[in-house]
Amino acid sequence: MTAPSPKPITLLLVDDSELVRTGLTTLLDSPTETNRFQVVGQSATVAAAVADCLRLQPDVVLLDIRLPDGTGFEVCRQILVQLPETRVLILTSVIDDSLVYEAMSSGAHGYLLKEINAQALTQAIIDVAAGKFILDPAVTTRVLNLVRNGPPQGQQDKLAHLSAQEMRVLALVAEGKTNKEIGDLMGLSGKTVKNYLSNVFEKLQIGRRAQAAVLYAENRSTDRTQTALSH
Repeated sequence: MTAPSPKPITLLLVDDSELVRTGLTTLLDSPTETNRFQVVGQSATVAAAVADCLRLQPDVVLLDIRLPDGTGFEVCRQILVQLPETRVLILTSVIDDSLVYEAMSSGAHGYLLKEINAQALTQAIIDVAAGKFILDPAVTTRVLNLVRNGPPQGQQDKLAHLSAQEMRVLALVAEGKTNKEIGDLMGLSGKTVKNYLSNVFEKLQIGRRAQAAVLYAENRSTDRTQTALSH
């Protein structure tokens, strides 16, 4: 009697590039991989990724960091709160100590660079689905440094220059709020919120909301760590 084929690993692909999503689908849903993987969905934004994940409940989410309406870290946190059994594998073209730290803080189960070859990627997906934690070799040294030295400190000094109102605006940006939603919550006009946000961007030397969210999350993680050590 022939043994039944193992259940394929179901995948949700999250990337703002249609070309990347199509390429991954072609690779992972190819005839040679049919029995191992099944791409059940594709998403290009934070909102779509969270909704699709809740609807499809994939085994593994392949997740890029940079998305039009936020960051992959927001997706990771929201997914794992509601679907803790789902495995999240960051697949990105960028490597930076702050991003690696944020990925770990978000609960991601792996961090790979897009230049990875096909064989290594498929094996990484299998390993993550099986419960392992996977790091690209180029990331490993950075993680070890983070463990030894803690999160990057340079950005903490920048946040100290923000006013109380600017910090509140930054916190709401990190929650994924739009300018209108921030204005409603703080009793401010849209123009005032925009001005506060421009000041925040200038002080932090950034240009995107996603970058602001990452910096705020890093600051919160550091504060929690310092509080725990002081008790």
